[in-house]
Amino acid sequence: MSSVGLLDHWDVLLSSGTVAYLGAFTVDYRARCQKQWLAQCKEKVIPVSSDFSLSNTLGDPVKIRAWQIAGLPIDSFSIDNGIIVSNSRRWALMIDPQGQANKWVKNMEKANKLSIIKFSDATYVRTLENALQLGTPVLLENVGEELDAFIEPILLKSTFRQQGVEYMRLGENIIEYSRDFKLYITTRLRNPHYLPEVAVKVCLLNFMITPLGLQDQLLGIVAAKEKPELEEKKNELIVESAKNKKQLKEIEDKILEVLSLSEGNILEDETAIKVLSSSKMLSEEISEKQEIASVTETQIDETRMGYKPVAVHSATIFFCISDLANIEPMYQYSLTWFINLYVHSLAHSSKSEDLDLRIEYIIEHFTLSIYNNVCRSLFEKDKLLFSLLLTIGIMKEKKQINEDVWYFLLTGGVALDNPFPNPAPEWLSEKAWAEVVRASALPKMKGLMEHVEQNAEEWKLIYDSTWPHEENFPGSWKFLKGLERMVILRCLRPDKIIPAIREFIAEHMGDVYIEAPTFDLQGSYNDSSCCVPLIFVLSPGADPMAGLLKFADDLGMGGARTQTISLGQGQGSIAAKMINTAITDGTWVVLQNCHLATSWMPTLEKICEEVIVPESTNIRFRLWLTSYPSEKFPVSILQNGIKMTNEPPKGLRANLLRSYLNDPISDPVFFQSCTKPVMWQKLLFGLCFFHAIVQERRNFGPLGWNIPYEFNESDLRISMRQIQMFLNDYKEVPFDALTYLTGECNYGGRVTDDKDRRLLLSLLSTFYCKEIEEDHYCLAPGDIYYIPPHGSYQSYIDYLRNLPITAHPEVFGLHENADITKDNQETNQLFQGVLLTLPRQSGGSELAQDILSKLPNDFDLEVIVKLYPVVYEESMNTVLRQELIRFNRWARWSYLDPGSWSVGVYSNGQ
Repeated sequence: MSSVGLLDHWDVLLSSGTVAYLGAFTVDYRARCQKQWLAQCKEKVIPVSSDFSLSNTLGDPVKIRAWQIAGLPIDSFSIDNGIIVSNSRRWALMIDPQGQANKWVKNMEKANKLSIIKFSDATYVRTLENALQLGTPVLLENVGEELDAFIEPILLKSTFRQQGVEYMRLGENIIEYSRDFKLYITTRLRNPHYLPEVAVKVCLLNFMITPLGLQDQLLGIVAAKEKPELEEKKNELIVESAKNKKQLKEIEDKILEVLSLSEGNILEDETAIKVLSSSKMLSEEISEKQEIASVTETQIDETRMGYKPVAVHSATIFFCISDLANIEPMYQYSLTWFINLYVHSLAHSSKSEDLDLRIEYIIEHFTLSIYNNVCRSLFEKDKLLFSLLLTIGIMKEKKQINEDVWYFLLTGGVALDNPFPNPAPEWLSEKAWAEVVRASALPKMKGLMEHVEQNAEEWKLIYDSTWPHEENFPGSWKFLKGLERMVILRCLRPDKIIPAIREFIAEHMGDVYIEAPTFDLQGSYNDSSCCVPLIFVLSPGADPMAGLLKFADDLGMGGARTQTISLGQGQGSIAAKMINTAITDGTWVVLQNCHLATSWMPTLEKICEEVIVPESTNIRFRLWLTSYPSEKFPVSILQNGIKMTNEPPKGLRANLLRSYLNDPISDPVFFQSCTKPVMWQKLLFGLCFFHAIVQERRNFGPLGWNIPYEFNESDLRISMRQIQMFLNDYKEVPFDALTYLTGECNYGGRVTDDKDRRLLLSLLSTFYCKEIEEDHYCLAPGDIYYIPPHGSYQSYIDYLRNLPITAHPEVFGLHENADITKDNQETNQLFQGVLLTLPRQSGGSELAQDILSKLPNDFDLEVIVKLYPVVYEESMNTVLRQELIRFNRWARWSYLDPGSWSVGVYSNGQ
């Protein structure tokens, strides 16, 4: 065997390992494994290629080009996936949340009579049986974490022969089996957990899109929109190139066939010589064409690459969004949805002949569009988190973020023993000092520990400050910016990280990214269509139904034109009938509490995919769904639907704006329909302020309310209508009656603790009182919060928009220290949320070594057994051995969890 042949031989060994074991893993992990295997081969003196790659060893360039034309992304990871699918002995189960594999298989096998089935299809068994006999391909879509036992013989390829014919037993039927049959399986789940009994029967394959693959897709889209003639030419060249390569391969095969069949002297074989000479001419002709095409393609690529910044930036944003599903299962967004928004931004962003300016306009428009669309589907606690992820993701792509500093900000570093004594234990906690010591090892932070030691009094001023994030740090540390500045703040005052992060986001992205858009039902409806469901993701105390029914009335869809049903046992079939009627009549259907009907969710998914289709659905039809977060909610509906949350927004200012921008206050008729307009607007503003205060106090835990009550929009709506009614019906303002109805009935009706009821009435007395009639009546200490002068609706909105984003605790009737616990909790919640979106770190060896060095040595059980053998005459030897086994185990736990040690020792009787 030649050296080249030998190398190929051993490269196949590595390729086999890749196909057999690495399909389920990410691109980085695959590369790491292959690198280790290469190193081990060299160590064992096994000859392998130093530049080994799966595509070089098993890939057929002609076939790969055909795959790419069919929709397989061009990056090496996706090409390797295609090679694994075509070379694996087991049928591939592709983890495909973005639908890339689905699209590729459908295009690739379209000409081969591909059948597409789901387990929820009533006829999927019949389809499989026909495909097995006819030898046609089948795509099994949207599988979950369990596979139907019926297809087990297909997965195992359990066939048997009878009279020279191959058969397979499927259920009770025996089916003739064709070797041409192919099965592809895909799942939309992002991170499924398949039990070993499933994993060993299929070839698990990770088809998650890679940054490089997405960048190429987005570059193609922007080039096609901006320079359509070039993109069309490029696609023609790709098809032509694939055709040329195929012809060259056929010529090579023909030449080899002629050479192998030729007998005797080939120079005397006239037919062979004719075939060879004509093949040579054709080959040269094709090669010339290929060279010209390559030059043209290179020129086109240079023009396309001008738009690369748009593609890179947009791909970065997509991966920021896809990470959100780790925080909450309802945060799922499809690639199709993302690309639709991308195309919308290309069409609607400002135009310019200057390429750099045009790129800037596209990026700016698309980023804001994504932020607004994603924010409406996030809970309040995650909106700032998303802004931070977006900012950091974009800055990382521009190489503006140091990973070590970023991880330190999130975690506080690896917690090893701190050998340095605390220079100011009277105010600086041991935890804070240990973080300062660890931070000193970061880039740009050298000498921090020494500076704090030598200037403790100056640093104490930062520690004691009410607004430490706005202070200048002592010495040269005042020049620190960005993440490094926040690292010091994390060490000394973690409670002020949230406002510091807001400043950081505003500095790098703009103020618009720290003010989440208010709930906008009209905007969500405008983005929908008859085939796109609208999903309300519920939270405690949030009830969107009143607003939705009012919205339906406004659009002429009220009354019988909107049907609602609360899902539960036995309601699924009724809901299905409602939908079937509504898609014909063009009415609305509202399915409430989908989380209570998890067993019916696969049926709903099938209805959304197969029944609610454009050709048979009235354009006025809408499907509205409400559900609490649930892992059982269909991923395809989540990814392609329009998701909305309807929580009270975070912050006093946002809460007030929400009340004024939503129905009924936003309705000019309601806002102006009172016979005492001045008093009406004063009391209305006071009530909204009261509503915001009682909701915001919940964030302070037991300091706010003894029991956290779910005050909601219904309380506010009924209270403001009562104000309007009483002002219209009475000459004097009946403050006592309004106080009783609002404080004791509407809001107080849900208050069970007597101290909380007393507090509620005390807070309300600030707003429902005679003094509110005065001009510039103050609602809190200071001169920021007051009843605005009587004016237009817009004047109130302008006043609210100028209020500070963060309110001082005194506004809520609390001491300024009340913020500390609340803010610390918010900081921890934010960092924990960010950590959930990051890849799991396999490091930590330094910490592990430190822990191991401190563990007590285990008792040597072999020595103990020799000294105290287990014999019939000495039962205590058996007890001793058992106790030492337990002691070794407890000794480890004692270090990791000191609280368990005393229990262990005590129960051990020692």
